[in-house]
Amino acid sequence: MKKNEKTDNQQEEHRSEKKGVSPAKNKDHKDDSTVSKTKKSRRSGCEKKLEDLQTQHDELNDKYLRLYSDFDNFRKRKAKEFSEIVKTANKELVVELLPVLDDFERGMQAMKDHQVDDETIKGVELIYSKLFNLLRQKGLQPMDSMGKEFNTDWHEALTNIPAPSEDLKGKVVDVIQKGYLLNDTIIRYAKVVVGS
Repeated sequence: MKKNEKTDNQQEEHRSEKKGVSPAKNKDHKDDSTVSKTKKSRRSGCEKKLEDLQTQHDELNDKYLRLYSDFDNFRKRKAKEFSEIVKTANKELVVELLPVLDDFERGMQAMKDHQVDDETIKGVELIYSKLFNLLRQKGLQPMDSMGKEFNTDWHEALTNIPAPSEDLKGKVVDVIQKGYLLNDTIIRYAKVVVGS
């Protein structure tokens, strides 16, 4: 068996000599090709892992951006809803106080018609102005409808009468009940008489 091994080694040396390469270099050459194949397979494996990680990174980044924009939209929507709630928080109370304002106005007009003393009228006007100013601070605004063009978005027509003049046709001739806005939102339509 040792002879066969020697013979194989001798044959390999002989082949190498013919090629001009020493047997030791021939073994290194075989090892280099094996190593380069291993390096190439490792490199392609690393490149594949890098591509997979890049894809995963892109997916996670996309999810993060979507989640961030969803949260930002949610935050803006909630802030808008909160501001709307704050603006209309007193709506029910203000609507219930509108008849009191109407009664004050009618009472002051009746006092003037019946020639009640000025001190009494001034006292009632003072109370009325305090109440009205308080409601104005909460966002209440009266509609100015008299002589304006009739608009179904703002007015509720109770009746039509012949216009006293040509320029009042289609316009508000008389206001039966004032309309009011609360923070630029109509809370009561003006009840009016329209000239035709």
